[in-house]
Amino acid sequence: MHYREVATEREFLCRLETGGDWREQLETLAVDEGIEAAWFTGLGAVQDAEVWFYDQATCEYDAVTFDEPLEVAACVGNVADLDGEPFAHTHAVLSRPSGGALAGHLDAATVWAGELYVRAFEDPLVREHDETTDLDLWL
Repeated sequence: MHYREVATEREFLCRLETGGDWREQLETLAVDEGIEAAWFTGLGAVQDAEVWFYDQATCEYDAVTFDEPLEVAACVGNVADLDGEPFAHTHAVLSRPSGGALAGHLDAATVWAGELYVRAFEDPLVREHDETTDLDLWL
C-alpha cells in the first residue's frame, strides 16, 4: 500500500456552470487556483454522460455514453498532475428517474446543476504509469 499524510492548504465550495463539462470545470479550477493536489465530493444533475469502465483483463477502458438526464447521486475523486496538467480523476453514481443507478469513471458530462466541495492539499500528487495495472496512478 502507498500512503502519505496530507495537510490541507485551502478549501472551496463550487457551483458548476450549466452547460459546461463536469470534469473540465474541476480541472479549470485547479489551473486557476494553482491546485496540484485535492480531494473532492459533489452532487447535482447532468444532461448526458460518458462513463468509462476499466476492463482488468484487457487493461483498457470501455466507454458507455448516456444521452439522457441523470441525477448525480454521488461524485468523488482527486486532482493530481498527469503529464504536467491537472487531471480530475472522477467517479460518480448516476441515477435515472426510475431509481436505477449506474456508476463508473466519469470522463465527461454536461452539467445541468452541480455543487462540489474541494479540499486542496499542500504537497502535489503526481500520476505515473504503473506496469501492473497499466494505469496512471499517483505515488
